[in-house]
Amino acid sequence: MNKTDLIKKVMEKADLQKKDADNAVTAVVDSIIEAVAAGEKVQIVGFGTFEQRLRKERTGVNPRSHEKLTIPASKVPAFKPGKAFKEIVDGNSVDENETEE
Repeated sequence: MNKTDLIKKVMEKADLQKKDADNAVTAVVDSIIEAVAAGEKVQIVGFGTFEQRLRKERTGVNPRSHEKLTIPASKVPAFKPGKAFKEIVDGNSVDENETEE
């Protein structure tokens, strides 16, 4: 599923016009990106948590020359699915009253 497919799905489920669904999806995605880039966690109960993680500096190998090189530390986005999301993907039913870890 790509962004266009997601917008169509939101249009159907929320009974919105295409422009409104596009604006809603774009606003949610942009808000998550901005928050994670600023170092904040975005927690959506039943779905998961978006956060920023620090990848430590490490040693790598150039595949062409087999020369060792240092890969610098970096900040990377990460997503941890919630309990309900994992159970649905696994095919188990989920009690609607349960909450995420």
